[in-house]
Amino acid sequence: MKMNRINIISVSTGMIFTLVAIVSFSCGRITFNMSGASIGNAKTCFVGFFENRAEIVNPRLSTQMTDDLKDKIQASTSLKLVNGNADVMFEGEITGYAVTSGQVTAQNIASKDRLTITVKVKFTNELDSEKSFDKSFSRFQEYAGGTSLSSVESGLVDEILKEIMEDIFNEAFSSW
Repeated sequence: MKMNRINIISVSTGMIFTLVAIVSFSCGRITFNMSGASIGNAKTCFVGFFENRAEIVNPRLSTQMTDDLKDKIQASTSLKLVNGNADVMFEGEITGYAVTSGQVTAQNIASKDRLTITVKVKFTNELDSEKSFDKSFSRFQEYAGGTSLSSVESGLVDEILKEIMEDIFNEAFSSW
């Protein structure tokens, strides 16, 4: 009698597992990866060059922005980067690059300065137009007042762009 119960449980568990597997694999293709990204049925991606149209121009920012976005997509999805028409496309421009004074001490001296970068992105999803967007992303980093921007600029830009890449990627590929 005990042996029959074990066999019934084993058969039932096996049937449930098989049913779940069949339903999962027959519901269409949705691609997920460890980043939480959902690229749907997209297979190709185009990233256009991000022109720097900010009042203050960092000469390497356009190339770094474009390359960082390509790197993020390649590292976090299975999309193939192509030139021209693609299932999903990123285009845009750098619209802001500004240094402002942050906190001020009692002696009216800035104790913190802030570098802010703003990027306007047009994302087109040819397979699902409802996921397309045209919006700006802005992030900043603070640094010690009185410090020259040129001495900290490279590290600040790297950190700001890392945050902007996350924001753009999440807007395009995460359905939170």
